[in-house]
Amino acid sequence: MLLLLARRRRAGGHEVPLLARGRIGGLVRPHFAHPAGTAPPGGHNRETVWHINAKHRLARWAATLSNVTRVRLEQWTEHRDRRADVHVVLDDGARLALEAQRELITDELWQARHRDYAAAGVRDVWFMRPDTRIPHVLFAEGTPAWTLYHRDETAEARLGEPHERCPQWWTKDLRLFGPHHPPCAGDPVVRERFPLADLGLDADGVTFPPAMTERLAEQAARVRRDANQAQRDHEQAVRWRREAATRQARRPWVPTPLPPVRPVPRPASGEPVCEICHRPLAEPLVRYGRHILC
Repeated sequence: MLLLLARRRRAGGHEVPLLARGRIGGLVRPHFAHPAGTAPPGGHNRETVWHINAKHRLARWAATLSNVTRVRLEQWTEHRDRRADVHVVLDDGARLALEAQRELITDELWQARHRDYAAAGVRDVWFMRPDTRIPHVLFAEGTPAWTLYHRDETAEARLGEPHERCPQWWTKDLRLFGPHHPPCAGDPVVRERFPLADLGLDADGVTFPPAMTERLAEQAARVRRDANQAQRDHEQAVRWRREAATRQARRPWVPTPLPPVRPVPRPASGEPVCEICHRPLAEPLVRYGRHILC
């Protein structure tokens, strides 16, 4: 077998030797490989058919959009620390990295990639393989996640269901009290599926079709109206309580008048009577001249 020496530049800027390997009629096609003991930690993972198809499908879709000026596959960032599956440049200068993710990744790995892209001024947009669980760390960071279907060329979004309206809910983020995209971590979700050709791209990532955008805008406007009405009702109730408290504080205290005492005729028998109510007195009360409660 013919051995050729090549060099490959790693992300850190170091060059490492590569050997050309392969056999005529072998099961593995000719390829470059690291010499023994020089492979990266964890080795290499083979690229799946789904990942290859996803990259090219996303690149073809992005190239059809009117506001996209450049599309490149396997593009490194400026400092060569991340390589986007599909790198997209929009006409306003925004740069996007379309990532086709075929398997679940850890929170730490995703956060490292996300922050590296952010440091490079690139917005990362994630398309997951069907039946792959989406890490909730994406939603916790406010990043949407899409599921890409090759068979019918569609993409599926996950929207969070409206949150429960708590006391003084109108002071919080009103977006959360309607269907919101992306959902919050742990939210129950609603799935919406669209033809890939109906979606677009802007500086924030994937954009919905006009009909979906209008529907979400109507629901958001309804939430704002409810919030404004709830705030007005609350402020009116507060004013009423304050005015009632003020009126009660200013009202002078006036004792409640006692009902008039009707005169009681003195008994004609000559027995002792109360000097207040003129009713008969019991013998023990004669010395006091009045009833106890008079």
